[in-house]
This record gives sequence, C-alpha cells and structure tokens, in this order.
Amino acid sequence: MGSNLSIFKIGVGPSSSHTVGPMLAGNLFCELIHPQLEVIERVKIELYGSLSLTGKGHLTDLACILGLNGIKAQELTPSLKEEVLNFAMQEHKIKLASSKEISFFYEEDVVFYKDFLPLHENGMRLSAYSKDGKLICQQVYYSIGGGFIATEEELQAPAKKENVSTLQIDFSSAKDLLELCEKYQKSVAEISMEFEKQFHTQEDIEAYCLEIWKAMQESYRNGCEPTSSVLPGSLKLKRRAPELFKKHTSTTSDPLALVDSVSLYAIAIAEENGAGGKVVTAPTNGACAVVPAVLLYLEEQLKERFNSKVVIDFLLTAMAIGSLYKKNASISGAEAGCQAEIGSASSMAAGAMAMIMGATPAQVCSAAEIAMEHHLGLTCDPVAGLVQIPCIERNAFGAIKAISAARMAMSRESDPKVGLDEVILTMYQTGKDMDLKYKETSLGGLAKTFGSVC
Repeated sequence: MGSNLSIFKIGVGPSSSHTVGPMLAGNLFCELIHPQLEVIERVKIELYGSLSLTGKGHLTDLACILGLNGIKAQELTPSLKEEVLNFAMQEHKIKLASSKEISFFYEEDVVFYKDFLPLHENGMRLSAYSKDGKLICQQVYYSIGGGFIATEEELQAPAKKENVSTLQIDFSSAKDLLELCEKYQKSVAEISMEFEKQFHTQEDIEAYCLEIWKAMQESYRNGCEPTSSVLPGSLKLKRRAPELFKKHTSTTSDPLALVDSVSLYAIAIAEENGAGGKVVTAPTNGACAVVPAVLLYLEEQLKERFNSKVVIDFLLTAMAIGSLYKKNASISGAEAGCQAEIGSASSMAAGAMAMIMGATPAQVCSAAEIAMEHHLGLTCDPVAGLVQIPCIERNAFGAIKAISAARMAMSRESDPKVGLDEVILTMYQTGKDMDLKYKETSLGGLAKTFGSVC
C-alpha cells in the first residue's frame, strides 16, 4: 500500500473528494495526453453521481478546469485561481497542461449527469478531441476519498493473490498494529515511524509532519481573521470564527470556556475550508478540522510540554489509524456517509491524543474505537451541496468526541468488548447499507428538508 504520509495532504477546500481529487484527475489527464498535445483542440468534462449532484456546491467543475490547466492543488493561490477561471469563463480558453491554449466553452464542455458510474459514487470522464472532432484520448477517473484518485482500470484490476507484504514492519489491521507494538516494545507512534522509514528518511518524515502542522495552524489563523465575513455560495452563511476568537482571547471566568476553545479551533478551520481556502485533508477536507482542533487543544493545555515531538508523534499515530480506515473501509462521504469522514477523523484524533497522554497501544486503539462507535450511521447531507451546513459544526463535535473518547479509554479499568477492527468493518457495512440519498448527493436529510418547514 505504500507510505501513509498522504493521509495528510495540503490542498484547497471545500472537498477532498470533489475538489482536490478532480483537480488531481485533471493533472493526471494532462500527463496522459501530453504526447498528443499538438493535435488536441478541445477537452470535455463529464461528471457523474455525487460529483455531479453536489458538484457545483463543492466546486468540482472549477477544480477540473484548474487541473486541466496543469495547476496542482498545493500550488493554487487566490490570485492564480481567479486568473485561470476568468480566462476560462470570460475568454473561453484554457491553457491545457500549462502549455497549449485551446478554446473552452463551459456550457458545452462541462456536463453533469445524474447517473452513477459502476465502480464508485464519485465518477468522472475526461476526453480530448482533435480539431475535426475525433476522439484522441479518454479516461474515466474515480475520486475515492481524501483526494485520492483511481482510474477505471485500477479499480477493475483483480486483487493480487500474492499480495503478501515484503516489508519488515507492516500492518493492515489494528490487530497487526498491536502485535507489532508488543513484539518490538514500541508505541503506536514509534511503529508508525518505523513503517514510514521504509519509504523515507526519518528527517523527511519529521519535516513533513511539521509542514503539515504549519499548514494546519495557518488555516486556523486565516479562519479567525478572514478577508470576508460571509462564506461563498447560495446560503450566504456568516462566518462565526471571528466572534468566537474575540471571546476566546478575552478574560473570562466561565468554567466551560474550554469547550468553546475546541469549537473555535474546529469552526475556524472548517469555515476556511468552506470558503475554498488552503487546508489539510485529515483525512478529508470535509473533516479537515477535527485532527488540528484536537492538536491545537493539546497545545493550549500542555503549554511548555508541547513541542515538535508531540506534533510528530500525534500525526504519526493519527495517520496509522487513518490508514486502517482507508485500507479496510472508506474515507469517502459519497461511499459511506459522513461517518467515513468525521467519524474517521474523530477516531484518528482520539487515538492520537491518547498516545500523547501516555496511553498504552491497546488504549490508543480503544480510544479510536470509541470515537468511531458514536459516529456510526452519520449521514452526509450537505445543504445546497455546500460543505457548510451541517459540515462545519460536525467538525467541532467530532473534535469534542475525540477528546472525550481519549479520556474515556484511558480511565477505564475493564477490557473493551468491541475492537477497532470490528468498528471499522461495521462502519463500512453501515455505509454500504445506507440509502444513496444520504451519501453526499444532497437528495435527502437536511439538504432536502432545509427551508421546507414554515
């Protein structure tokens, strides 16, 4: 399966599946057509399923255009985004693969279908044509969650029976992870580090974790002091983080202010994501604020004991847990509902916090299990197809549940009856049983009832 570092990626909002993934698909298509670039004069974007039904609210169409211009998510700036999209919408042109200028007419070249492609709920097809309309190249991509992309061929490829790991340190389940901790007498963070060292140097791993932390802090600061007080989109939702930040920085004797600080961290980052700003997929954009909110909470509480090692150990633990969801279930709201996004993020943050507070490996997995157990069945029903309601507040509750789960796991004296592997499997089965209208289609739940009650 490779390194787990990509569980955390620096990208742009509002959605890893609907924005970051399609942008990457555009990048990959540019690489695919590069040898034939000279004869290509038109490209077509076809969106299916969830990518179509909530595509405009999630900016999927615009992400595809940016990707076909050869722009990578981590390189995008507000000014570059505005320049490229104005060129496409006003001048009716794109610079394909960053090099060839071709005509582009949005109404004709971007097509939204309500149908679903067969292999995943997030499907899209990119096509390139010559001047006389001849199809030069076509590729189907699936955005499988967390900004990860798979082609039609990759998803159809049969699993290799000989898929036995040759790595000295490897794990595909919580059971494997705990056995490694026992065998080598190491913590979950240390086993995660040893696993990553099979792909990268320790210096690179640590530097990557600190880069991710820096981006999380930047997202929080930007969310507290935004350039606009209203989030983009039809809801015209007022940003709440600036007011929460003022209260947070004022002197107060409120004994419950601690809960407000966690809410502030999560809401500020989630609002920045909803605004299309720079965030870290953790493991997705829709759930991008849970992990950093808990880490910011630890920074506030640990004070002088909080350092770079705490950050690195926290993120290494979280990515190890996140990898179990990606390997054995799903981190895609379109595939398994919001339980796969907020639930997975809360589980990752709970286990990571427990690790930092001195939990045993078994307690780390217990904390992760508790957090997910109480997100089971959570639907993905974004109002107006925007990653705003109920997504922003769900990040805050996911963070608070993670903190509670970590504390609960460390305070119990009895052995848990339900294991992390069991709850991961349950989440995936629940997601598969969930009605399609509750899986990021905006066809049910709050998305349907919003505004219908007088």
